[in-house]
Amino acid sequence: MMKSDSIEQFYKDTAQLIPEPVQKEVGHFNIFKTDELYRSAAKSRAMPYNRRAYYKISLIIGRNRAEYADKVIDIAHNALLFATPLIPYNYVPQDDNQSGFFCIFSEDFLTQDNSGVRLRELPVFRPGGNPIFFLTDGQIEDIQYIFRKMFREIESDYAYKYDLLRNYVIELIHFGQKLQPATSLFTEPNAYKRVSSLFIELLERQFPVEPPHQKLSLRSAKDYADQLSIHVNYLNKVLKEITGKTTTELITERIIKESKILLKHTDWNVSEIAYSLGFEEASHFNNLFKKHTTLSPRAFRT
Repeated sequence: MMKSDSIEQFYKDTAQLIPEPVQKEVGHFNIFKTDELYRSAAKSRAMPYNRRAYYKISLIIGRNRAEYADKVIDIAHNALLFATPLIPYNYVPQDDNQSGFFCIFSEDFLTQDNSGVRLRELPVFRPGGNPIFFLTDGQIEDIQYIFRKMFREIESDYAYKYDLLRNYVIELIHFGQKLQPATSLFTEPNAYKRVSSLFIELLERQFPVEPPHQKLSLRSAKDYADQLSIHVNYLNKVLKEITGKTTTELITERIIKESKILLKHTDWNVSEIAYSLGFEEASHFNNLFKKHTTLSPRAFRT
């Protein structure tokens, strides 16, 4: 059975970068000190994110550069960053004087009470919103105090410590939502390349899928444009310029590639595969597959 990226994969990828043991048994929540991780990752100035399957809140102290879609934000010194697994981004330290904290958590960690809260609908995590806020010295102290409480609590033996940790995460979210956007956004000459790269990352992040309960969350060109906070016509223009193909053509090619993998390496039936790849009717999947391979899914499998 193929397995999608997870928080466990985050620890596997970064284990060698963490100088001291962390609470890996937590699974859905953890907290780190940026300076410790950064010193251990000195050989690679870019922080290790790759494909993320978790939400993240970072207190950034140091000069950095954040990039997403066709936008760039230069962080002169202090900022609070909110990252979501739904929107690819990258931030690169611009000097060696890096400190601060960050915590990672999954959506189910914060919604265990079945309150109906959806993180992606909160302003700081919503597609098209502003994920980075500049901070004053006073705000830095307030946020550091919250993160230090998280560190003390995660190391404690208090039976209800995760309830407290959830409250601290919510406190950070509300802190960010109360801040007014104060970023300097601009479009770079290489914006086309960045948009194209982020689209491919977002496309790849949809795979692998695990039928029958899971299906692609992004299926159309508009779905991807919305996640990247750009107009669908602009996305098509960018991808046509960079790749020579339309958004729909690239999505279809990736779906066909994934369907071949599933047909060859799993025992899932064609209907399960079709549903997982975003087709409500198996016949629509059959027609598309045959159009691009000249074979039906069953014929390809045998």
